[in-house]
This record gives sequence, structure tokens and C-alpha cells, in this order.
Amino acid sequence: MFQVFKSNRSSSPPAAEPVVAAQPDLRAAVQSIGKQASTMGREVAEVRGQLDDTTKGAARQAQAVAALAEQLKSITNAQDDISGVTASSMGAVARARQAVEGIGSGVSGIVDTLRNVSDAARQITQIALQTRLVAFNASVEAKRAGDAGRGFGVVADAVKDLAGKVESSSKAIMSTVGELDVRIEALSKEIQSRPNQVEQGAFQRALAELERGVSSITAAAQQSRSICDGLNGQMSAIEGEMHQASRSLDSALTRSESFLKVSEHLIELVAECGIETEDTPFILAAKEAAGQISKLLEDALRTGTISQADLFDEHYKPVHGTNPAQVTTRFVELADRLFPQVQERVLGSNPKIVFCISVDRNGYVATHNKMYCNPQRGDVAWDSANSRYRRIFNDRTGLASARNQRPFLLQTYRRDMGGGKFVLLKEAAAPITVNGKHWGGLRLAFNF
Repeated sequence: MFQVFKSNRSSSPPAAEPVVAAQPDLRAAVQSIGKQASTMGREVAEVRGQLDDTTKGAARQAQAVAALAEQLKSITNAQDDISGVTASSMGAVARARQAVEGIGSGVSGIVDTLRNVSDAARQITQIALQTRLVAFNASVEAKRAGDAGRGFGVVADAVKDLAGKVESSSKAIMSTVGELDVRIEALSKEIQSRPNQVEQGAFQRALAELERGVSSITAAAQQSRSICDGLNGQMSAIEGEMHQASRSLDSALTRSESFLKVSEHLIELVAECGIETEDTPFILAAKEAAGQISKLLEDALRTGTISQADLFDEHYKPVHGTNPAQVTTRFVELADRLFPQVQERVLGSNPKIVFCISVDRNGYVATHNKMYCNPQRGDVAWDSANSRYRRIFNDRTGLASARNQRPFLLQTYRRDMGGGKFVLLKEAAAPITVNGKHWGGLRLAFNF
């Protein structure tokens, strides 16, 4: 199917024999330049791909470092909060100690009051005892007096009984006060601080342990804060170095792009000079296939199979649940029906051809080659390599091929096959026009 490439440039007939003799050498030289340019393009494309991978890796690392720096800031803020809380806790412990000291003083006063009560009860007991003795003597004297002392005897007996009850109540009060005195005094010893004594009460020991614990937390937070401050400084330095490395990589990537364009331009110049190279058959095949696709689309418009608005539809509708993302347009059914007859024939015409596809001016592939039109399985790596239809490829190469309006465009690039796998390819592209309006491009990729 491949045709011999014809140059569009006119050439003057040879004026002398030496010029004719020099033509084979010129052809060989041009072909050599073409091969060297192709080799340079291949190497530059590989280097550019590696630079691109490194740039993306550096960007991911920069994001990770920035996220880590933010986490360190959060840790530092948390440590500041801990320091604030522990300082408040120490203040609270001090206030609790003061309050407890006040309670201890109050308890001491209660102990003193209870002892006064005990003393009063003891005096009442003595009085009651004396009253009983007096009443007993009065009762004896009343009995001696006979009938004259009978009334006085009744009173004396009543006073004696009352005195006995008062004595019993006083003794009960003294017993209860004694128990309270022991307990409250023990409580006073527990809660009161004794600066000159090694052994402190349980409550004071608990407060001391709490103070030591809070102090340990404060010291640990301060040490951690110091470490984080050092890490923050190191992270800032790392971020600066990574940004500088990213800028250097971007600069190197831009320069590699320039080298790649030079090599591609050399290859195009060689192809245009009328001397056939190893790329010529693929350039011709791309141009021929683009013309056939253009005719098929023009026929579809002429017969009313599709409207011009639908054919040039750029309102891409996402296909739910797809990854990599797939989209549809109003011309996908027409593409499914018309494009394979051209694309599959070209794909099968040469074993070096990797794919032959028609894309709109935004790089959208409605219908890929059949071997790449498999439904997605949910495995991103597999789907990236084997489910390439209904997708937009707007990378450097894809967009350049889609929007190229020159007779042909030759590019060198690494094709992402998913899962970290890449294939180094050349690509010949030719514009697809419909009634003079640029629709997209025919992309024909082939191995070196």
C-alpha cells in the first residue's frame, strides 16, 4: 500500500557531470543525516521521558515534604497546648494544696472544738455524779424523817434518776467525741503538710506525685518541642533544595524539548527533500489514511448520516466509574462504524506500526484499534494499556498531532502503557479536514 515519496519541490537539471556524480553521495549523506537525527531524537525522547519521570517524582516528594512540614507544625502546636495545659495543671495543684491547707487548719479548729465539747461533757458527768450523791443522801434523810419527809424523798429519787441519765448521756457524748477526735486528727495529719518531716500524709504524697507527673509531661513536651524546632528548620532547608531541584529539572526538561524539536525538524526536512528515508512509508501511510477518513466524514455529512454540529461536538460526557476516565460525544457511533475499516487496514500493513487512530482536535479517541478497545476491568494498569478508546490524550505529542494542520508532523516520544511501563515510538500525523474545516488528525505510531 505504501507509495514512493515524491518531493513537491522542483529541481533544475544537472548542469555538469560532477553534479550528477555527486547525487548518490548527496542521497547517502541526506539519508545518513536522517538516521542520525532519528537516533538523536530517540535518545532525546528517552532522556526527556526520564527527566519527566524525575520531575514528577520530585513533585511528589515535595508534596510529601510539605505535608510532613505541616504535620510537624501541628505537632508543635499540640506541644504548645500541652505546655499550656500542664502549666494550668501545676497552678491547679498549687491551688488545691492551698485549699487543702485551709481545710487542714479548719479541721484542727474542729478538733479543738470537739475537745472543748469533751471537756464540757466530762464536767457535766462530774456534776451529775455529785448530784446523784446529793440526791442519794437527801433520799436517806427523807426516809429517816418518816411521813414528813416522804414528799421530799420522791423529789430526791427523781433528781437521782435524772442525774443518772445525765451522767449516761455525758459519757456517751464523751465516747462519740473521742472517736471523732481520733478520726479528725488522723484526717488532719493526712491533709496537712509537714515541711520539717520526711513522712507526709497520703493526700500530700498524692499531690506530690501529681506534681512530679505534670513536671515530667512539661519537660517531655519541651524536649519534643526543641526537637521539632530543629526538624522544622531542616524541613525548610529540604523544601528549598527540592524547589531548586524542581526548577533545575524543569529547565532541563524545557531544553530537552528544544533538542527534541530540532531532531524532529531535521527528520521532517530530510523527508521533505525528496529522498526516501525509513520514515517515508509511514508518513505516506498517515497522509493517505487521513485523506480516507476525511472522505468518509464528508460523505457522512453529505448523506445526512450526521450533522456538522454533532460531528464537531466537543461536549464530552464522562463515563461513570471509569479509571482512566472515558468520555463520549455525539459522533462516537459514527466513528465506531467508519474508522476501523481504515485504521485496522493500516495497522495490519506493517509489523512496525503500533497503532493507527483518528482523533479530534482535542486529542479525543472515539475509536481506537480493536486490540485496544477492551472494556475496563477495574485494574488501572491493565486498563491504561488495553482500554484506550473513549479517552482524551492531550499530552504534548497527542495534542500536537491532533492540532497539526501541516501536510504531516513527525514526533518522537515515550508512550505510557500504564503500570510504569513505557514504549519509545515515532509518530507520523496528518490533518483530517472535513469540507475544508479542520476536524483533527490521523496518528500513526511505529517502532524505531
